[in-house]
Amino acid sequence: MTTYVILLNWTDQGIKSVKESPKRLEAAKAVLSQMGGTLRAFYLTMGAHDMVAVAEAPDDAVAARFALTIGMGGNVRTQVMKAFPEAAYIEIISSLG
Repeated sequence: MTTYVILLNWTDQGIKSVKESPKRLEAAKAVLSQMGGTLRAFYLTMGAHDMVAVAEAPDDAVAARFALTIGMGGNVRTQVMKAFPEAAYIEIISSLG
């Protein structure tokens, strides 16, 4: 499984119905699970982003489909970053000429 860091911000619609956000989170977890992935961690954050999630998905296409699916609800905007684990990081850096 590939790890993804997902940065989320509420839209105007999403913040107006923020009390429903925990239910939307549970629905998003179920959607990702149905796609073969898992939401490993979720954080409410302060600063440039309202929330941060760490997810695992079988591939980039699933991660993209998940982000698009939750975005279609109109409550959040997402930025998805592929995350390389430490071993992959070391391998990548070691391969530099």
